Amino acid sequence: MGKVSKALSKAGEDILPAAGKHVDSDLGARSPGAQANSVRDIEKEKKSRSHAGNNINWSTRGWDERLVLASSNYSGVAESIRRLRSRILHPVDGKQVKSILVLSASQAEGKSFVCANLGVIMAQGVGQHVLMVDCDLRRPSLAGLFGVENNNGLVDHLRDEVDLSELIRKTGQEKLSIIPAGNPPENPSELLESEKMNALVTEVVSRYPDRFVLFDSPPALAASETTVLAQHVDKVVLVVRWGGAGREQVKKLVEQLGREKIIGVVFNAFEMNVLDKKMKNEGYYNYYSDKY
Repeated sequence: MGKVSKALSKAGEDILPAAGKHVDSDLGARSPGAQANSVRDIEKEKKSRSHAGNNINWSTRGWDERLVLASSNYSGVAESIRRLRSRILHPVDGKQVKSILVLSASQAEGKSFVCANLGVIMAQGVGQHVLMVDCDLRRPSLAGLFGVENNNGLVDHLRDEVDLSELIRKTGQEKLSIIPAGNPPENPSELLESEKMNALVTEVVSRYPDRFVLFDSPPALAASETTVLAQHVDKVVLVVRWGGAGREQVKKLVEQLGREKIIGVVFNAFEMNVLDKKMKNEGYYNYYSDKY
């Protein structure tokens, strides 16, 4: 963690761990016994979601099992995302944050998984509504985490002028909705860099004063339009996966975005050593690591 930490520290940001290892969106296959345990855990989680003190009451039918477990009240992922939520709701500079771009330097770093969890946690707040927009037009995955069809979405609005009201989908959680990416187009860069995309960001952010909008971005190294999208939002959450993008790549991305633009860095799938665990003193992290 040392090398990447030093590179990221130049951005003036704390690293927010997304919990123990293997919390990214590309988990390997598990044994039948482990799968059975996961199913039982999910059933327990469904029964416990309405317990006193949290007033959580929504349907997770169709959700990816990893998202169900990660968004539970006792998971390390949820606890880390709550820290990020606090930073968003109470920024150091005092400026209100309404639109956030979640991105990574390269692919398979878990940005969509982090975006989904941030949406779930943000929507738990009192009076906070959240809209997630999947802007990864090449390899969309955000809708799939919630069991939502991806047959139409952002592409249809930008290319065919389909009204946004026809594209917003419910996720099963109250106050949390999503605009899927839609089927991959032939010209994703042109669509995302268009004036129509700029107008969309302005519209969805300004239409409702109590709404937060999260944009799941394409990986910066794979799509030139990422830096353009970053210009249209208030802040950026950068996802860095252990063993993913190199130090110089991350450093270059931070410099391109601008230090003041980044509100948080989520360090994903890292290994916690014994000293880290003692310093954290968090049972949450151990729980989630045991599950995966």
